[in-house]
Amino acid sequence: MPDSDAPSPKRNFIQEIIDADLRNGKWGRRVHAVSARAERLSAHRSRKSICLNFGLAEEYGGACNLRFDDTNPIKEEQEFVDAIVEDVRWLGFRWPEAREDDALAGVLFASDYFEKLYEWAVELIKKGKAYVDDQSAEQIRTNRGTLTTPGSDSAFRKRGVDENVDLFARMRAGEFPDGSKVLRAKIDMTSPNMNLRDPVMYRVLHAEHHRAGAGWCVYPMYDWAHGLEDSIEGITHSICTLEFENHRPLYDWFIDALNEGRSEDGSGPWGAPLAHPQQIEFARLNLSHTVVSKRKLRELVEEKHVRGWDDPRMPTLGALRRRGYTPEAIREFCIRVGVAKFDGVSELALLEHCVRQHLNRVSPRVMAVLRPLRVVIENYPEQQSERLDAINNPEDESAGTRKIPFSRVLYIERDDFMLEPPRKFFRLAPGREVRLRYAYFITCREAIRDDAGKVIELRCTYDPATRGGDAPDGRKVKGTLHWVSAAEALKCDVRLYDTLFSTADPESTESGSGGSDWTMNLNPDSLEEIEAFIEPSLAAAEAGARYQFERLGYFCVDPDSTRERLVFNRTVSLKDRWSKRVKR
Repeated sequence: MPDSDAPSPKRNFIQEIIDADLRNGKWGRRVHAVSARAERLSAHRSRKSICLNFGLAEEYGGACNLRFDDTNPIKEEQEFVDAIVEDVRWLGFRWPEAREDDALAGVLFASDYFEKLYEWAVELIKKGKAYVDDQSAEQIRTNRGTLTTPGSDSAFRKRGVDENVDLFARMRAGEFPDGSKVLRAKIDMTSPNMNLRDPVMYRVLHAEHHRAGAGWCVYPMYDWAHGLEDSIEGITHSICTLEFENHRPLYDWFIDALNEGRSEDGSGPWGAPLAHPQQIEFARLNLSHTVVSKRKLRELVEEKHVRGWDDPRMPTLGALRRRGYTPEAIREFCIRVGVAKFDGVSELALLEHCVRQHLNRVSPRVMAVLRPLRVVIENYPEQQSERLDAINNPEDESAGTRKIPFSRVLYIERDDFMLEPPRKFFRLAPGREVRLRYAYFITCREAIRDDAGKVIELRCTYDPATRGGDAPDGRKVKGTLHWVSAAEALKCDVRLYDTLFSTADPESTESGSGGSDWTMNLNPDSLEEIEAFIEPSLAAAEAGARYQFERLGYFCVDPDSTRERLVFNRTVSLKDRWSKRVKR
């Protein structure tokens, strides 16, 4: 979805790496990426990774796998898998062997390779590059050392190959209790890179896996499985976020260690060499007025600060979809923020700009009144009503028109009237004439107030000759108002969302009330729920349908809607902070 004010696209450093690989004939001029670290929450940072990986595959005519690293049976659930697959498909991406009649077709899992990973672990033991350690998790942490002090070897590091092979087989068979033994790589306990200080490859865990069942009592650690999964699948470029940069030497070490002693023709004792993909790290996506930490997002849900993972104020894909964001807008946003090597913060205003630009092109226009003020047109016949033509989308001529009812009693926005208007207020006021969108010119003759002085009704007259919004005598009015017919308007619930946090950097307690609790930065006005009126053409609107409420913003039908009562979520207002900032 190109944008007129979008900057000219530049080649990012990942594209430059791939361009060089293709020029040099590396990987047989093939590009095969992987979106393997699909996070449970599908928050902003994983969205960028998904869009980047699949986008690169599309750009280079390659492929991108969708893989779940389900190496921890305690955390994996089919519900999580289904939700992520739905999110990726909703973004418009497909992977090899994906089918529309089977959402999980072609989806890959680390558990698909458990047997092969186990065989390779045994190979490392036999090469003297892995050993079974009986230390507790606490002892391993202590003996690992610190960033400034080297670690110390485990007393079990010198175990013989045969004993290690036997113990590892018995670990798999379930002879030992949880936490009693681990398999560790034998690398270097004095390495300045903490990840190379004999990292754990397997742990004993008697837990049923959501796909592998109860057949395993040892489970691989992510660092051991990651690179080997990539190798098995023929991945060329394994692209992940910067927190994995210090893990890259370990990614490389595992593959290099397995390739020791292998021959190109596969005639040696270990067979042919494994493919060695290239891991490339990029800066993760951080967004202003948002937290993306899984722990903090979970806290928001569990502490009832939000109504669930798909609460439209949350940064999950399910939440943005519910709020009315489009996949096209999210993909455009990920392109606009670019790819960098250093962490930064992107402004929420840019994301809003992207969705506003897309919705402006594709959303049908309708009229709704959020804060109604009753208007009686005194010279309009009491029993009369008529149908007026309204344009569905001025950006799309093929969208056509619709009929909207007009009658003697209407609702307009309360903000569109002032008893004593200031200069440059061009909307309705006593004695002033304005245009009703698609209808007539009306003039306010009287404002009725209640005992407290609040205006509760306007008495107006209309000019029958101005039907459609133009005066035959050529007179002009400066204000055009939206409205609905009181007789046929539908009551609905509208949820007006603002940023969940009142500060751009919500994780900084310094920007809040001075306390140490980051939740003090929560915006108490992030949700306002009101009763509103909408035109009757929306009576059959379905959940997920998106509209522009004229002069108000973009809104989406919420799944909480019923046949009797629609619920709308405000996606974004019409005001565009980003465009104004760019123009300045």
